[in-house]
Amino acid sequence: MKNLVLSMAALLAVCFFSCESSSNEEATKEDTNYPKMTLEYPETKTVEQADDYHGTIVNDPFRWLEADTAADVGAWVQSQNKLTYSYLEKIPFRKKIEERYTELFNYPKLSSPFRAGDYYFFYKNDGLQNQSVIYFQKGLEGEAEVFIDPNALSEDGTVAIGVLGFSPDNKYVAYSQSVAGSDWREIKVMEITSKKELSDKLEWVKFSGAAWTDEGFFYSRYPAPAEGMELSGNNQNHSVYFHRLGTDQSEDELVYADPTQPDMYHFVGISEDKEYLFLTAAPGTDGYATYFKNLKTGGDFQLLFEGYSNKSNVVKHLGDGKCLVITDIDAPNYRLVELDLNNTAKENWKEIIPETDDLLQSVSTGGGKMFANYLEKATDRFYQMDYDGSNKKEIQLPGLGSAGGFGGKEDYKTLFYSFTSFTYPNTIFKYNVETGESELFYKTELKFNPEDYVEKQVTYKSKDGTDVSMFVVHKKDVEMDGRNPAYLYGYGGFNISLTPSFSASRMILLENGGVFAMPNLRGGGEYGEEWHKGGMLGNKQNVFDDFISAAEYLIDQKYTSSDRLAIAGGSNGGLLVGACMTQRPELFAVALPAVGVMDMLRYHKFTVGKGWIPEYGSADDPDQFKYLMAYSPLHNLKEGVSYPATMVTTADHDDRVVPAHSFKFAAQLQKSHQGENPVIIRIATDAGHGAGKPTSKIIEEQADLWSFVFYNTNAPVKYLEN
Repeated sequence: MKNLVLSMAALLAVCFFSCESSSNEEATKEDTNYPKMTLEYPETKTVEQADDYHGTIVNDPFRWLEADTAADVGAWVQSQNKLTYSYLEKIPFRKKIEERYTELFNYPKLSSPFRAGDYYFFYKNDGLQNQSVIYFQKGLEGEAEVFIDPNALSEDGTVAIGVLGFSPDNKYVAYSQSVAGSDWREIKVMEITSKKELSDKLEWVKFSGAAWTDEGFFYSRYPAPAEGMELSGNNQNHSVYFHRLGTDQSEDELVYADPTQPDMYHFVGISEDKEYLFLTAAPGTDGYATYFKNLKTGGDFQLLFEGYSNKSNVVKHLGDGKCLVITDIDAPNYRLVELDLNNTAKENWKEIIPETDDLLQSVSTGGGKMFANYLEKATDRFYQMDYDGSNKKEIQLPGLGSAGGFGGKEDYKTLFYSFTSFTYPNTIFKYNVETGESELFYKTELKFNPEDYVEKQVTYKSKDGTDVSMFVVHKKDVEMDGRNPAYLYGYGGFNISLTPSFSASRMILLENGGVFAMPNLRGGGEYGEEWHKGGMLGNKQNVFDDFISAAEYLIDQKYTSSDRLAIAGGSNGGLLVGACMTQRPELFAVALPAVGVMDMLRYHKFTVGKGWIPEYGSADDPDQFKYLMAYSPLHNLKEGVSYPATMVTTADHDDRVVPAHSFKFAAQLQKSHQGENPVIIRIATDAGHGAGKPTSKIIEEQADLWSFVFYNTNAPVKYLEN
């Protein structure tokens, strides 16, 4: 079964050249000084709007920008984009950066194969295709052919496809289709051998898989939203339905709903033997309750784990009601237990994998074995063992980095996993369950030499003395003279772990003598549930302190200096950047808040924002209002302050973190900011929170990002000839 922690994270989740000459071989770190551009910001009207929060009056003069479909908002977007692109186009090396990134990005990208009976499926992008194509082949030696090509479904490449699940007889596959980056999905069904699309079409699906039985599948959906509110309306009554193959959606059976708690999220998974249906009911992105239902005997759902203080996921039904469960109950670093669905009392649990000092991140099964995935200092370790925890052996990975996979059905003796690090492109391995041997299956060939770079992990002290780990990557010949451009990236929330991964975009920075740094901030999941709690709710300021301390460490250790340091983050990471640039504006040269949660007083009033209340708190609560108001980026901008050069980024189809957050923040920042540093907002069209973004838009966005960073850190950039 799919680990619910990943499903819950999906609710938020909740990335060089001289100025005037084509050659700058004579440039040094000290002599670059790009001219400042004079910007005339579009006039943004204000309205009389004041709200009373428990006796505190808060003005909201840009409230009108929340109406994303209004004509005046559309005109504002156009005027802001006109300014932004006019600025970016004047950066003389922007086109060269785009060309170099296109070259770096143009390599085949494959996913690990996943099996359905006799067939293997995988995603592949030849290099610059807007969307990855789904291929399938009969057996590992069969000839691969296109199964679904989403690039043929739209001219601009904004339709994305994802496989959701296969029927028990492996005859059919359910897949999702999304448009322009929206979280809304349509579910469709195809017959595998003929590639024939069936008439089944399910609408208004969001945050759902497809849990198949012999006759159809279970899925989760919302009621149809009001016209005009599809991308910003408050989504409520997330309910579970059963769709019988070959019937109209109007005939789908309502399996579970809770109208008394309309803000709850409901997810379902089914055991491999199809005997049990498991339901999770969650108020948001943290703890949840779990229920189960015997599909053979019928009856109502029964409570397995009460809500909403813990996270427990059923890994596998072993038979006769006995299940393996990964849980943080009495184990903030998680443990694996065996329990009996016929007698679920905690005193009857049998501990299979005890809690350790390292985070037990997940447990998967395949080929009759169990695979435990640990995080040790934010890098992956995998161990194979029997279902009772015996015969444990470590799987030797290529190095320290991130790995994933090792999942499959009971009779699949060949599994797959992937491995990557900051300098090791994603590589796929074939794993023999019986021998425990790994074999290279697919290796990415890129036009760069990883031996030229160093990746390391350092530890620094945060403001309160807490030790925080951080990854640092740079070329081996970079001098620690305090003059290197640096890019500090963070997230720090929702129990999400930041681990090493390869990025072709990041090579633009590294090739030009830059430093990439990624700290494991509190609020994340790298060091277990206590680490997560240390950065949520009233402890959120710890996350910002950790990030600010990371910046100070990089400066103290002479990796960079304040005038060459850029900070970046997206979604919850956009909030991070917004909070830190308002608290310490002098510390950073550039700020890049992407699709950020910037209005902490009203975030829960849009789409799925209410699901983040367990993480952030709500301004409706008088005590929580106080700490939200204290760091909310929108409400902590001050008149007359010189803020870093800032490029806010968002998208018109972002229905996860609605663009109103970025609109209002950018408008207030332009009003409050004093100084020559540019303050612009880049608003992508026909794009969403990030998922499903076509390659063409990714390349344009990243070229704009690095151009803005280099220009506003006065960092020398060379043309790259390979």
